[in-house]
Amino acid sequence: MSTITLIGENSTETHNYKLYEVTVEDTDTIQTLLTSSPSQVSSWLSTNTTRYHPGLIVGLIAQWRPNTLPNMNNPVATLHLCVDHRCLIFQILHAPSVPRALISFLASPNVTFVGVGIHGHVDKLFQDYNLRVANVRDLRSLAAEELNVPELYWAGLDTLGLCTLGFEVSTPRYITTSRWDNRSLTEEQVEYAAVDAFVSCGVGRTLTSDN
Repeated sequence: MSTITLIGENSTETHNYKLYEVTVEDTDTIQTLLTSSPSQVSSWLSTNTTRYHPGLIVGLIAQWRPNTLPNMNNPVATLHLCVDHRCLIFQILHAPSVPRALISFLASPNVTFVGVGIHGHVDKLFQDYNLRVANVRDLRSLAAEELNVPELYWAGLDTLGLCTLGFEVSTPRYITTSRWDNRSLTEEQVEYAAVDAFVSCGVGRTLTSDN
């Protein structure tokens, strides 16, 4: 179970953002930045990823408007990153540019980006924005190998969260397949994005903590 609270916002053209606190299971609070501003993205990266050390685990998810017709190929609308208890939701579709700091961060070999089905997400980022993500691990294969449970090769994030973190995330399909290309996202979308990225990061950190 999770809740979301808006704690700050700025609507100026160059520094637009909304800042939320998303609480999971009444124990973990995720500070979540929603923005389409390249400068805000650069600032978030500067504040939260300065370590860049080998072993840094980052949850990564991309979302786009569902393709409902043959040959439809909607571009990635939002990129979600989570480092520990801090999450960034970058509305890349509505951004005037992609900041150089993000390009460098995604391409860093010192950072491991994790997620369920992550290869499809990073392939789409490259296809749509020429963004290269250098180092990725799919949480399903990682969990299956580390926990020696082959069935986890087909598990969803809800199952992986339950068996590694002790709690299960569940998101209605109407949220996962919603209009991520909208300029204004709903609080439900933001909450889902933050929780999924946070759980992805947590599962990845738990599974690699002994390596």
